[in-house]
Amino acid sequence: MLLHKSLRKKLATMTAGLALGLCSLLAIAEPAPDFTLPSNSGDNVRLAEQRGQVVMLNFWASWCGPCRQEMPLLDDMSKRYSDAGFVLYGVNVEEDNTDALKLIKQLGVSFPILWDAESKASSLYNVDAMPTTVLIDKKGQIRYVNRGYKAGDENKYRDQIRELIKE
Repeated sequence: MLLHKSLRKKLATMTAGLALGLCSLLAIAEPAPDFTLPSNSGDNVRLAEQRGQVVMLNFWASWCGPCRQEMPLLDDMSKRYSDAGFVLYGVNVEEDNTDALKLIKQLGVSFPILWDAESKASSLYNVDAMPTTVLIDKKGQIRYVNRGYKAGDENKYRDQIRELIKE
């Protein structure tokens, strides 16, 4: 049976979305892949050394509008929960970090930024959308993967952070 072209396209989109959702669900409670990346402070940061803390990885790019929207909100979360055992790393995925440096200065972002110019970390985490936010528990297990950003998602992030801090 032949499907109308628009119906085939809609079905393909729904199937891809379902597959993405299932991949996110399957990733929950799997060990977070380790990586080491240079940071905007000049130090190298190794993910495995963050065990014992709740870690948020926020993969972003300066050209991403939703990334720009959520960065100040993430900065507030970083400040609010850092004393409770939470650390946030913004992982910039651009080959050239010139625009990213301008943006973090313009927005006044204070959380650490990691440079993933060769897509090492973003490949390990199968980043296919900007932004992608990954929450890792104190044992180093991926617990939540959030793709994209829309206004209000910061409430979901706060709930996820609080849950993982309490564990």
